[in-house]
Amino acid sequence: MLFAAVLLAVEFLLNLAVRLVVHPQAPPKGAMPPEFALFQEGLSVVLVALPTSVMALIEGRAPGYYGYQGKARAVRFFSGVVWGFAAISALVGTLWKLGWLRFDGQLLHGAAAWRYGAEWGVLFLMVGIFEESVLRGYLQFTIGRGLGFWWSALGLSFLFGFLHGHNPGESPVGLFAAGAVGLMFCLSLWYTGSLWWAVGFHAAWDWGESFFYGTSDSGVAVQGHLLSEHPMGGLLWSGGATGPEGSVLVFVLLAAAMLAMYAWWGRRTVSPFAGYGWRPKGRAALSGGSDGEA
Repeated sequence: MLFAAVLLAVEFLLNLAVRLVVHPQAPPKGAMPPEFALFQEGLSVVLVALPTSVMALIEGRAPGYYGYQGKARAVRFFSGVVWGFAAISALVGTLWKLGWLRFDGQLLHGAAAWRYGAEWGVLFLMVGIFEESVLRGYLQFTIGRGLGFWWSALGLSFLFGFLHGHNPGESPVGLFAAGAVGLMFCLSLWYTGSLWWAVGFHAAWDWGESFFYGTSDSGVAVQGHLLSEHPMGGLLWSGGATGPEGSVLVFVLLAAAMLAMYAWWGRRTVSPFAGYGWRPKGRAALSGGSDGEA
């Protein structure tokens, strides 16, 4: 509750400062330009970083404690990038092969392609940091200690899906898919104790979906994308205006990804949260379980 209160206070102060100093314009209609999105996401990263740092100070921990410490951070991040781009490529490729998506050609060339690619790359990296930090950072670590890791993961993943409901063009399938993706990111946190893999996957998935392939991302289209496409056929299969995440095939992909995570991590690692998977940390400690400190 204190984290939420600090976050709301920081949001109020940031909005006040932006109105007084920048005099922002209304959000643009249609495709999102990178300049506007970069400014918004930059503020979002500050919005979650400050409350997390305040709570870390109160609890006597380093600011990076909630998912950003540990070994092999670069390896986890870049492996997440590879997995994320490979996953969205597999989904888009399947939709194209089955006739539920059609490409219209390449829109950007030369310097423009590199510029937009870099801008959207930075933007989606900030999206990954913000969304992973706000729901799978301090809140997941803290609520997990009180309720159990997986009860916290289920609740926050439901919230993650629910928050996508304000996106234009979002669909019920897309909302369930967002929640399922949230659970997959919680699974990566369970195995590694780190958010870096999830940040890399999240950023690469969104970049591939929005910029590289030019599809809608949870109902949002961006300005300046490399390829052009349009959905074909029934909404349940093509995703329609929601994009590939609105196709029921996304659940097959996510299930395969989680099985691969179990095969790669599950048999070789002991979760740093194993002491309180379904039970509060105190009860786990009383019964002799691990303290779960990452």
